Amino acid sequence: MQRFKNVLFYYRGAADRPALERAAQLAKRNQGRLAVVEVLEDLPRDLGMAPGPPPVDVAISFTKERQDRLRQSVAPLMEDGSQTKTTTLVGTPFLEITREVLREGHDLVMMTAEGPLGLKKVLFGSTSMHLMRKCPCPVWVMKPGPRRRSKRILAAVAPDPFNRQRDALNTTIMELANSLAEREQAELHVVHVWDVASGNRLNRPSGTTKGRQNEWHRRVREHHKTALFNLLDAYKKDIPGRVHLVKGRPGILIPKLAAKEEIDLVVMGTVCRTGVPGFFMGNTAESILQQIECSALTVKPDGFVTPVA
Repeated sequence: MQRFKNVLFYYRGAADRPALERAAQLAKRNQGRLAVVEVLEDLPRDLGMAPGPPPVDVAISFTKERQDRLRQSVAPLMEDGSQTKTTTLVGTPFLEITREVLREGHDLVMMTAEGPLGLKKVLFGSTSMHLMRKCPCPVWVMKPGPRRRSKRILAAVAPDPFNRQRDALNTTIMELANSLAEREQAELHVVHVWDVASGNRLNRPSGTTKGRQNEWHRRVREHHKTALFNLLDAYKKDIPGRVHLVKGRPGILIPKLAAKEEIDLVVMGTVCRTGVPGFFMGNTAESILQQIECSALTVKPDGFVTPVA
């Protein structure tokens, strides 16, 4: 986690205090900077109705007042000399945050999840999901509640020696998950969900016996196992027994594993292709994030191009 030197925290109110303190500690430990950003989606409609200064001046005054309140809220974080600044923006939150990342070169966005939403109790709301799709830097969305360290961290990887982009992303996921596990003295889990090609024709070609099909599946599993352990060879942390090589659909099995192992934080990628503006999150990542009930740190590959101008 030493890589993060310029952290942006999206602040929405007092309930964000535990996550904000965690962001401040991360920035301080890395001898970096913390920017606390508030986004006003709409200015009050009646600002320009009262007699007096022009509406534009009233809006500027109102925004400045909110900026002063935000500065007071984070003042205790600055008492130890930490490099913390506050900014109040106006607009759609995910757009303004992404633009601020582009302007200021932030290398991490942190925020509190919106909380259980709708009948399905989805943890991540619209702003969270938009940022995890489109923000060019890693996005760490924390489960609401009192601050506590992560006891169990899950790195979700998909090693592919034939795809340099994807393998580089897996390395980033492992570096972040391993670093966090060491810093928080957490138990590190690594999961790779694999499957054979779908479709009856590919799963069991014409004339293939059951025994030959089983042998084919065994070879595919061994290929994925080798790729996974080649990825893990680069890390000194001792993780036998916490490596999960599972056959099936990752969009289903990763959330189930996270629930079973009582995972506090999932570290995962959300985009596999780069250099294509507007190419967003894959269906698998979307499905995982709609089902997990823990915090998530999501990363994108080098060269990702945000569609936000």
